Amino acid sequence: MTAQWSNRGSSTIPQALKNACEKWPNKTYLDFSGEKYTFAEVDRESTRIAHGLVELGVAAGDRVCAIMGNVVDIIFVWFAVNKLGAVWVPINTDFKGEYLRHQIADAGASVIVVEPHFADRVFGIEDKLPELKTLVCRGELPKVQSRLQLKTLDSIRSSNTSPVTHQVSPSDLALLIYTSGTTGPSKGCMVSQNYALNFGGAMGKATHLTDKDIVHTPCPMFHSAGAFGVILMTLQAGAGAAISPRFSVTNFWSEIEQSGATASMLLSIMLRLIPEAPDSDVARRCFGKLRTVFGSPFPGKLKDQWREKFGVKYPASPAYGMTEACPVFLTPIDLVGVPESASGRLYEDYEARIIDDKGNECPPNVPGEIYLRPTRPDIMFLGYWRRPESTTEVWRDLWFHTGDIGKIDENGFFYFVDRKKDYLRRGGENISSFEVEATFLGHNEVAEVAVHSVPSDLSEDELKVTVVLHPGATVTEEVLCVWSLDRLPHFAVPRYIEFRKELPKTATHRVQKHVLRSDGVTTATWDRSKSSIVIQRRR
Repeated sequence: MTAQWSNRGSSTIPQALKNACEKWPNKTYLDFSGEKYTFAEVDRESTRIAHGLVELGVAAGDRVCAIMGNVVDIIFVWFAVNKLGAVWVPINTDFKGEYLRHQIADAGASVIVVEPHFADRVFGIEDKLPELKTLVCRGELPKVQSRLQLKTLDSIRSSNTSPVTHQVSPSDLALLIYTSGTTGPSKGCMVSQNYALNFGGAMGKATHLTDKDIVHTPCPMFHSAGAFGVILMTLQAGAGAAISPRFSVTNFWSEIEQSGATASMLLSIMLRLIPEAPDSDVARRCFGKLRTVFGSPFPGKLKDQWREKFGVKYPASPAYGMTEACPVFLTPIDLVGVPESASGRLYEDYEARIIDDKGNECPPNVPGEIYLRPTRPDIMFLGYWRRPESTTEVWRDLWFHTGDIGKIDENGFFYFVDRKKDYLRRGGENISSFEVEATFLGHNEVAEVAVHSVPSDLSEDELKVTVVLHPGATVTEEVLCVWSLDRLPHFAVPRYIEFRKELPKTATHRVQKHVLRSDGVTTATWDRSKSSIVIQRRR
């Protein structure tokens, strides 16, 4: 049976799971490296955890944080939380220190679910998290002194498998996805039940997903590409989701072969590294097995490599969007005549305008800021959590101001041009310059710092930190970089560091980052890639 797509109605994640159980109860839905669960089993296991969370006091509207890698329990917990009408808050597993404290505290969560190797990060900041009451550990409880109530995930798996009675509405808040704040701390993007489903449903529609497909991804489940893009698109289509623990060039084709995947969702540099890898027997055996590979950025020459080397019929970058609204522009993967760098045409759920700096609409092919608004309820974010001023700032004149620069040609095709806001992107992750700067200012020998991008020779941006030291400071660039390893996510550790006597500033003492970006890598710039530093990451 092929899924029938209709994105004009409204629904909820619990209802979508119920629908899938009625249509495909015994079909494999989730495959975590061979650990497989049918739709009915996912429903049952998430219900057990939902009843356990009720015993911990979780109710509708409460926030439940999670710091977990790509393990099946992260999906069970997510669906359990949403069945209760509570709000799931997935946190980047690379976060620690102030990054981690800010998001848990801002969410106001009373319960957090973690894997054992992430628990110490929470214990280290628990005195700064007054609203946090309970830590649930997936695995053996750490032997530590803590003011928190400590539970194992197994201990809260209730034997009660009766349906959860709470009624969830399409407009109810389902998730908080934190964006990379660029002029302040990261903000919680409020995602409704229906918006999350609409995101996944639209992507499934564009990629012609059916219940015969299996979508593979190594994308982390705290990332919208993995959560909305794979878990919810497959849920609605009756397809399978094959989730890898992490990205591995070496293991990629073995994962495709073992899972039987017909499509793969990848991020950023992943798309480039796989074709650059040496040929292998397993890659040759998988020739033509993947019908679709989708992700971004995906330039034309790279798409040709996937077609010629691996027999992928549809290498695609089918959409433009952001956490606040997605997809805004959409391209069916089999649409012919799409210009190479285009991101599709306007999706039916949105109106969009390209506006210049004077507030005038730009003619075709002239870049400007992208303004948009929805054409029906609950298909984009509900605002920024606990930040009404920030929400009002981006919603002006009845339009959402994206802060991105784009253009639309005479045939209605959209092209992303650049980012207007001062943020960086590396390895598929948005990076807040504000938060990285705050971290480096915590070093006692650093007087001033500016974080900015320089072009990467692989993909997206490389991070450069320009530093003014206090008089008499003796720290070296390498020592400063090593110091940052325990304080920054792996993707935010800078590649480049340069010491200067002063930063370029305006008359009002604002740092002129455009000057630093223009300077780029100079003869005085230290390069981490030429050092012996190795960044360890754990998920």
